[in-house]
Amino acid sequence: MAQRVIRGLDELKALVGQVIGVSDWVEITQDQVQKFADATGDHQWIHCDPERAKLESPYGAPVAHGFLTLSLGPALAQAIFTVEGVKMGVNYGLNRVRFPAAVKVGSRVRMTSQLTELKEGAEGVTATYKQTFEVEGEGRPCCVAEMMARLYF
Repeated sequence: MAQRVIRGLDELKALVGQVIGVSDWVEITQDQVQKFADATGDHQWIHCDPERAKLESPYGAPVAHGFLTLSLGPALAQAIFTVEGVKMGVNYGLNRVRFPAAVKVGSRVRMTSQLTELKEGAEGVTATYKQTFEVEGEGRPCCVAEMMARLYF
């Protein structure tokens, strides 16, 4: 997918309430899950023991950490769009995060980004995006999050 270019703050304001774009599909690998486990210290068997997960997990396979899925948000957002004139952007926080479905290792996920709110203030512009992650071939999202970014023009 080609990255969408939003031409400055005025064009961004006009997009409030709209879907900005959808990322390409990204495969979730066991190596990626293991590296995330190593980085966070979360080595629960449902993530890191493929044989046991195959036998004992309700999913029949190891699954990605929910926070691994959530952590894909910034990179997938950057792949979806860019805003011209932004000197710096920082993660500002999350309002709400839910993990309604598991992500099995070997599956592919993608993210839809919708701009839900834009507030201008002395500390820059705060943009709130609804990020909806889906697993290819599954009927419900695996992660839905309201992510806030602070943009400095």
